[in-house]
Amino acid sequence: MDAPNFPDVTRRGFLAGAGALVVSFTIPAGAQEAAAPSAPAAEARPKLPGSLADTPSLDAWIRIDADGSITVFTGKAELGQGTKTSLRQIAAEELEVEPAAIKLITADTALTPDEGYTAGSQTIQNSGTAIRYASAQVRQILAAKASEKLGVPADQLKASGGRIGAPGGKSVGYGELVAADFLHVDAAPDTRLKTPQTYHAIGKPFARVDIPAKVTGGEAYVQDMRPPGMVHARVVRPPSYGAKLIDFADAAVKAMPGVIAVVRDGDFLAVVAEQEFQAVKAMRAMSSAAKWQEQPALPDQNDMPAFLEKAVSEVGVVTSVGAESAPGAKTLQAQFTRAYQMHGSIGPSSAMAMLGNGLTTVWTHTQGVYPDRKAIAEMLGVGPEKVRCIHTEGSGCYGHNGADDAAADAALIAQKVPGKPVRVQWMRDQEHLWEPYGPAMLTRADATLDQNGSIVSWHYDLWSNSHGTRPGSAGSLIAGRLMARHFPPDPAKLQISPLGSGDRNAIPLYDVPNQRVNWHFIADMPVRVSSLRSLGAYCNVFSIESFMDELALAANADPLEYRLRHLKDPRARKVIEVASQKFGWSKDPLPQGRGRGFAFAKYKNHAAYLAVALEADVDRDSGAIGISHVVAAVDCGEAVAPDSIVNQTEGGILQSLSWTLYEAVHFDRTRILSPDWSAYPILRFSAVPDSVEVHVVDNPGSPYLGVAEAAQGPTAGAIANAFRHATGKRIYDLPYTRERVKAVLGV
Repeated sequence: MDAPNFPDVTRRGFLAGAGALVVSFTIPAGAQEAAAPSAPAAEARPKLPGSLADTPSLDAWIRIDADGSITVFTGKAELGQGTKTSLRQIAAEELEVEPAAIKLITADTALTPDEGYTAGSQTIQNSGTAIRYASAQVRQILAAKASEKLGVPADQLKASGGRIGAPGGKSVGYGELVAADFLHVDAAPDTRLKTPQTYHAIGKPFARVDIPAKVTGGEAYVQDMRPPGMVHARVVRPPSYGAKLIDFADAAVKAMPGVIAVVRDGDFLAVVAEQEFQAVKAMRAMSSAAKWQEQPALPDQNDMPAFLEKAVSEVGVVTSVGAESAPGAKTLQAQFTRAYQMHGSIGPSSAMAMLGNGLTTVWTHTQGVYPDRKAIAEMLGVGPEKVRCIHTEGSGCYGHNGADDAAADAALIAQKVPGKPVRVQWMRDQEHLWEPYGPAMLTRADATLDQNGSIVSWHYDLWSNSHGTRPGSAGSLIAGRLMARHFPPDPAKLQISPLGSGDRNAIPLYDVPNQRVNWHFIADMPVRVSSLRSLGAYCNVFSIESFMDELALAANADPLEYRLRHLKDPRARKVIEVASQKFGWSKDPLPQGRGRGFAFAKYKNHAAYLAVALEADVDRDSGAIGISHVVAAVDCGEAVAPDSIVNQTEGGILQSLSWTLYEAVHFDRTRILSPDWSAYPILRFSAVPDSVEVHVVDNPGSPYLGVAEAAQGPTAGAIANAFRHATGKRIYDLPYTRERVKAVLGV
């Protein structure tokens, strides 16, 4: 894959260079430049839907050329979730064209709106909503212009296939209606959308545009880029987080065949060579020559709960409803833990960067091109206008993995070889040892039941950090921390918000009159951590749903009936009923060693509803848990691309299955000890369930609800409950490794 070649890297240049009649554009200054120290108060205006609230001008989202071609811009990135297809469907629906007629440009700091990170299952909810309203308003603007041109009232016109037609056969193409600045208007909050009965694209099956190159070994990822003149770079990392480089003789490495440059900046080491394997050999030689000084600074991995309790910096109240306590017939308590877990990207991180004419261009699989640009610019000591970040898909991409760090590596190295595209490719051990992990957590639940077994009091405490150390400053980048200037990481702050982070889904959706949820905040984690899919929701839902089954047992109730007893939300009840019916939930006895489990959550308590039921077989002798049959029901509002919803839910189930049964990062007091797949086992194809069914509960016309990360927590809860049902024992600590299973069963 060659690097895209934009002769003018500004949005204006892009538009003019392509010959568009749209000559103006509006991306708010805050999206393009560093935040101003102060700004005048903005005029009050009606709230706009989705990301239009931050970027209201229509020409930031939609462009129509004189030849009738349509381009749609989104600040969100394709991470394998299929949004390049579903966003086209949304735009095509309101513009009355086929999805194939839409050209979509994704996250690029020179061209697209700043929509922050592509994270938290918010692409369709925010960007999709913005594109839909913008597209609908553009169609109405075109209709008004067609009315003038054709002399026919707008309400008698009909748009179809890029033309607007009148009774009698007269029509005019979209391209014939464009004029300078005609889309340089702000979005209107009262724009009318099409009704579900008239849909031709939303909810319909369309082949994903990103799949062909991926399944045929084509040029799909940043790892595939091979522009002319490209050189190869490798980095050499310290053996542990705080290690200091005390000696390094570079003469022998510089003399190696193909070596163009050896880069040393403080504790940052890298080599640039003409060919890739020359860079690999030089990297290995550098690693042998480098002498480091290490210090033991990690806690005892076998006693993480004690460490987490001691590391608390402050306590925040997530919710406080009703009385502190309530009298009851029975009180239960439980403690749960989660180990550090990694993203485990199949493809190690990569990036390409080039310095030319004072501009550093970075092709990266980051989830946030604007935040990454800000961090890289600070690291390089230049203004943000001197760095352009272009999202390019990565062969391992979700959450905050090594993508941003690889981008920073490439940008820093590119300063040493100006004019040359520099491709940085991490090695497997570098990805495993240096990516930011999903944080370890500790939770405790305490509930009181009345005489009928209903929950009258609920206390839940969690010990966690914020789960987020994403870029925004140079201190979030490995290169920024290692270089001689040494940018420190940003101080962590306790922030309780509706989105949630460590406390995500810590409030149970169940109807309990008296609730207390406290977050024991840990500002500094001993190992590098950041956003892993669903953040704290994975452990919180695992804990809550495990505890709900224990409460159901104490109440002598069926776990599914017990959940419904505590839920009034009709959409929550609906997905539970659909999942149970499709699964065939019953009280019928199962063969020895087999159990059925159920769990439910509404992601973030304001996104998709998801319920899951599954069967598990437990082999007492080996400690192996096999998941044979999984059924899930999901409601994410109006289903734009049902097949993508199914695909993402299936992926979430399998990922959670892998986390829950296998995954834990190991370390001693100095070093991380999980450098490869043998030391960090994950789900293998042989352990994939025989069947995974996902049923989409569609709600046409209702708002989009994020769905991508909805399955992680409920799947873990269902596995835990199936194990409990199969064995009569409960495991409170993640993951459910064979060793832990055998220990709990006394084998």
